Amino acid sequence: MRIEKRLNKLDGVTATVNYATEKARVTYGDGVRPEELLAAVEAAGYTARLPEPPRAADSVGDTQDEHDPVRPLRQRLLISAALTVPVIAMAMIPVLQFTYWQWLSLTLAAPVVVWGAYPFHRAAWTNLRHGTSTMDTLISMGTLAAFGWSLYALFLGTAGMPGMTHPFELTIAQTDGMANIYLEVAAGVTTAILAGRYFEARSKRQAGAALRALLELGAKDVSVLRDGREERIPVDRLSVGDLFVIRPGEKIATDGVITEGSSAVDASMLTGESVPVEVAPGDDVVGATVNAGGRLVARATRIGSDTQLAQMAKLVEDAQNGKAEVQRLADRVSGIFVPIVIALAVATLGFWIGTGAGVAAAFTATVAVLIIACPCALGLATPTALMVGTGRGAQLGILIKGPEVLESTRKVDTVVLDKTGTVTTGRMTLLDVVAAEGENTEQLMRLAGALEDASEHPIAQAIARGAGERVGVLPPVEGFANIEGLGVQGVVEGHAVLVGRTRLLAEWSQQLPADLERAKAAAEAEGKTAVVVGWDGVARGVLVVADAIKETSAEAIRQLRDLGLTPVLLTGDNETVARSVAAQVGITEVIAEVLPQEKVDVVKRLQGEGRVVAMVGDGVNDAAALAQADLGLAMGTGTDVAIEASDLTLVRGDLRAAADAIRLSRKTLTTIKGNLFWAFAYNVAALPLAAAGLLNPLLAGAAMAFSSVFVVSNSLRLRRFTTLTPQATGGRPAVRRVPPVQSRSSAT
Repeated sequence: MRIEKRLNKLDGVTATVNYATEKARVTYGDGVRPEELLAAVEAAGYTARLPEPPRAADSVGDTQDEHDPVRPLRQRLLISAALTVPVIAMAMIPVLQFTYWQWLSLTLAAPVVVWGAYPFHRAAWTNLRHGTSTMDTLISMGTLAAFGWSLYALFLGTAGMPGMTHPFELTIAQTDGMANIYLEVAAGVTTAILAGRYFEARSKRQAGAALRALLELGAKDVSVLRDGREERIPVDRLSVGDLFVIRPGEKIATDGVITEGSSAVDASMLTGESVPVEVAPGDDVVGATVNAGGRLVARATRIGSDTQLAQMAKLVEDAQNGKAEVQRLADRVSGIFVPIVIALAVATLGFWIGTGAGVAAAFTATVAVLIIACPCALGLATPTALMVGTGRGAQLGILIKGPEVLESTRKVDTVVLDKTGTVTTGRMTLLDVVAAEGENTEQLMRLAGALEDASEHPIAQAIARGAGERVGVLPPVEGFANIEGLGVQGVVEGHAVLVGRTRLLAEWSQQLPADLERAKAAAEAEGKTAVVVGWDGVARGVLVVADAIKETSAEAIRQLRDLGLTPVLLTGDNETVARSVAAQVGITEVIAEVLPQEKVDVVKRLQGEGRVVAMVGDGVNDAAALAQADLGLAMGTGTDVAIEASDLTLVRGDLRAAADAIRLSRKTLTTIKGNLFWAFAYNVAALPLAAAGLLNPLLAGAAMAFSSVFVVSNSLRLRRFTTLTPQATGGRPAVRRVPPVQSRSSAT
């Protein structure tokens, strides 16, 4: 908020700051220079830099560790913890308080307070210079007050005398503090807050990960045609107009138009459409899709940042930057709490000096106020609940990426579901076999499956896979030939077999009887793919292939509705297919025939209607929409890009995990808020005693310790969270094991 105010004060500047991604999206006119924007951010007490231009995936990976904020934080935490444990043990266990133990405590605690807490002191000083305060202010003041008073008591008071001990008694009485040291408080608070910051930083999403994954998705090199010869070059050396070769199974290097050859292109990774796209000369192809069939030659039409893949990366980045800012709950509350505590400490000092109680007693009461207010439990409230919640989630196959995710789950009222790979398996499957009257179903599957097994087409492979599961080993094929755009032919067990479109059989004078025509029409009316089979001059049957619906999807929709969510099916497939799938799983609202880049617009439109949107998807085409949604959930069986752009990852390919994820997130958020309430409640309850000068140091330490124990214990209750999916064990996709096909004869 502070940065936004500074930037928006500049003429012609509109800025939004995203706390989660640590980025500011700024729109400015010609009269503003980037240097002025950086200066404005620095004037608000922060540092900033201009974004670097995108780099190739390999160079990004090489430099990723250089800016890892977790490594120095982990080192600071481990050293501080090693020094703090004996300090706390000696202060709390009288039997360990040997002669001059207090001086050993000072030796161990000093590095923790000075070096371990340095980031807090630096932030507090920066905030002070700009007239503001945060939780860092309270941490710095509390630890320095405790350490400073301990030095005073050791060197100028009686705390440094041989044989000094902390009496093990809980009493409320006035004291001049000359024999009291608070080293365990100073070191303990520092280490506890460092632990919280470390676990928060470790779980925090890295905004650039989705973009790196997108860069890595494209092809790294390409075969170009130069003077009639193929030459392998890095893809970044490709120019518009170059002719490049795409072999079967290869990724298409960049956007282009086919000039030679025909094939099926698997575009599901980008478009989400489960059925492969047939391409021929004159058709457009998109970079990063996969050539599933024959050899192709294409002319490059767009390269680099102009490609559809690069535009998707831009959509992901824009969507991430456009997300509403989510500040830490602790910082929100401490923004009010810190000034009140500081004011109370100053008032306490003035009151006791004014009543003639003496400077020592006045300072004792003032320091007690700062110490009891120091947010040890406050610093543990969020990370402990998050650690337990994320740990329990991991056991259930739910990965929560950071604390900023949780707040969205409370308000979500609409869940948008991608069809392919989310509601359905995302894999073409042989669903039905219709044999003509008098034909043997098993023979139909054996002959058709054997012929299709020789083809690399995804639909052919689905038929071969289904036939193999039903009839076992498939016979060999002789004279196999692929008829471009129509199907395949060959000789199996002495029969001349045709498998493909109706037109292929018609060219061999094999007409479909009325019963097979009806079966074919019924399948196509439901958006399924019907493949006809004939041999020895007669049409024998129809094979129905489609993207199968996951067995658990209908139950998952019911669970989402029970959470008060409205499910919406969003897909790039045609309306007929989408309506058919939606009807089977219980979804009434369907948005079909949506291009990948339009999915973001759909989410924005729903948000514009006042809905709080969760998005569940698994493909590259979903990444930008996942980032744009208030809550993004990626299926762990999907692409790395979708997973990186999401807030929650469902390790299992089971949509029921989405309902469990939202329930767990809501429960974790409730626990965090409960922790924050009790952390502040303990502090607030003890503040009057501290201000009255009645707080015994051991009582203060015990109160702080108890508040921390309470917060941790409350967080541990999340381990008892149970899933609505009894068989969920995490890690294995919960896709139903269905019979490979359902076969029927038209005679029955």
